[in-house]
Amino acid sequence: MPTLSGSILLTINDSYTFLHNVMDVFLWEAISKSGGKRSGQMEAESVASVLAQLRRQGMKEIKARKKTAKTSWLRQQRISDKEIVIFTRQLATMVAAGLPLVTCFDLIAKSADNPLVRDITLRVKQDIEAGSALTEALLKEPKMFDELFVNLVRAGEQSGILDTVLNRLAIYKEKAAALRAKVKSAMTYPIAVLVIAFIITGILMVFVVPTFAELFSSFGAQLPLPTRIVIALSAWTQKYWWMILLIAAIASSLFLQAYQKNDAFHLLVDRLLLRLPVFGIILRKASIARFARTFSTMVAAGTPILDSLENVAKTAGNRLIQQAVRNARTSISEGRSLTEPLENSGLFPFMVTQMIHIGESTGNLELMLQKIADFYEEEVDRAVESLTALLEPIILVILGTLIGGLVVAMYLPIFQMGSVIG
Repeated sequence: MPTLSGSILLTINDSYTFLHNVMDVFLWEAISKSGGKRSGQMEAESVASVLAQLRRQGMKEIKARKKTAKTSWLRQQRISDKEIVIFTRQLATMVAAGLPLVTCFDLIAKSADNPLVRDITLRVKQDIEAGSALTEALLKEPKMFDELFVNLVRAGEQSGILDTVLNRLAIYKEKAAALRAKVKSAMTYPIAVLVIAFIITGILMVFVVPTFAELFSSFGAQLPLPTRIVIALSAWTQKYWWMILLIAAIASSLFLQAYQKNDAFHLLVDRLLLRLPVFGIILRKASIARFARTFSTMVAAGTPILDSLENVAKTAGNRLIQQAVRNARTSISEGRSLTEPLENSGLFPFMVTQMIHIGESTGNLELMLQKIADFYEEEVDRAVESLTALLEPIILVILGTLIGGLVVAMYLPIFQMGSVIG
């Protein structure tokens, strides 16, 4: 039976072994058996281990060095929409030019600024060199290649039009990124202004109002009601500021958890978002544009209609739209129409469902979907411009009322004192 001291020693030894077996990443370059130049990265304990492994593979003139992080941890963990668009456009151009896939990924890796993009690209290149199909290699990297991306590439490989599909995918990614940026800017502007107003109000309540309160305490007369209310709020804020921040943090955390994990709550929030004045219209138009653009890209790539609709549902961005698309998929699988469930959802305008119906009937579904996407992307542009023009006076009124009200409340006693003296 092991003793306590023996167990402790065993635990220490296990910990020591674990710590010393943590692999580092090494970048290497070498000449292969055939005389070609090769490069890549490898996890190993040391440079010597890398050299030994590569020599066993028949490599010579090997150069290896430990990989060092050139950017912050946060940047390494994130790939932006712009970087994915650039990657897709580069790959589409090189494949159209007739370059081998290994060469394409090698050139893209060398030109990538983001270390994470470079690492993923090199891993895909190595998998292709090892005999994997492009789709199989991409499936291993979900951080960069979503299901839609992989399915479109698979369709392109199977149909022998990979360059055409990649070009369509690059256009789709560019349009999707632009649409997402527009919607984000529409939401960010008012939120940013309200946050700034909240911060300014907090500073006034915690630092400025107490100075006035101390000054007014020597007046010996009753202060005006607005001034007393502001001073009382300031005293409460100074005393319980931590409680306000704590409640806000807990409420935000609970909301996000419920939104991500509770389907019923997620559906309720998405329904309420679509019913918001002005914002709801933008979100609805953006969802329809995204639906049409994704669907047209999938159809153009030759993806089966049921698979296309499943991918469209996953990228809908709203649970109500997602339900409507999945109902349409079920309808088609049962031999019925695509447009009927979309009409019954009440989410798609009559024009959209009629254009889809015409596209189905004439065999021009891809063209009709592209026209819908173009139209609603322009509608989102106009809606965002209108929203900005509408919000500017509203925000000015809110800020003027909030901050101006505080300032006036603080100066009321001084105004009254001046009128008495006068």
